[in-house]
Amino acid sequence: MNRTANIALFAATLVIYLVMVLWSLPRIAEGAGGLIPFDLRPGGYSVDEARAFLAAIDAETTVFYLTTQHRIDLLYPALLAASLAAGLIWSWRRGPRWLVGGFILLGVLGAVADYTENARVAVMLRAGPDALTVEMVDAASKASMAKAGLTTLATLALVVGLVRRARRRIRSKG
Repeated sequence: MNRTANIALFAATLVIYLVMVLWSLPRIAEGAGGLIPFDLRPGGYSVDEARAFLAAIDAETTVFYLTTQHRIDLLYPALLAASLAAGLIWSWRRGPRWLVGGFILLGVLGAVADYTENARVAVMLRAGPDALTVEMVDAASKASMAKAGLTTLATLALVVGLVRRARRRIRSKG
C-alpha cells in the first residue's frame, strides 16, 4: 500500500475507535448504571460481574449495544488488524519475513477474537441476567481476554518496530 492509503486506513481506524470510546461505549456504561461494558474489560469478567451488568443495563441500552455498538464494531477489528499489518510491514521492512508475518497474524487473531467476543456478548445480552449461564460468560470472557492480549502483543510489536526504525534513521544521520 502507498503512503496515502496507509494514512487513510489509520485515520479510518482512529475515527471508529474514537466514536466507540467517546460516544457509544460511554452511552452503554451510562445505561448500565455506570458499569463498564464487556468490550472494555481486557481482564475478562466473572459470572457475577456479567450478571450484575445485565441486571443494570436498561432495555433501550441493550438494543443500542446489540445494534449500534455491534454495527460500529463490525468495522473496527478489521480496520485495526489492517492498520497494524500496514504499520508492521513498514516498521519491520528490514526484519525477517517470518517474524513480520507472525506479528501480523497476532493482529488478525485479535480481530477474530474481537468478532467472537461480539457474538458471545450478543448471546449474553439476549439471554439477560436470569438465563445467563457459566458457559456463556466463560466463552465471552475468554474472547475478551484473547482480543486484548493478541492486540496488545501486535501493538507492542509495532511500537518496537517503530523504535527500531527511528534508531536506524538517527544512526544513519549521525
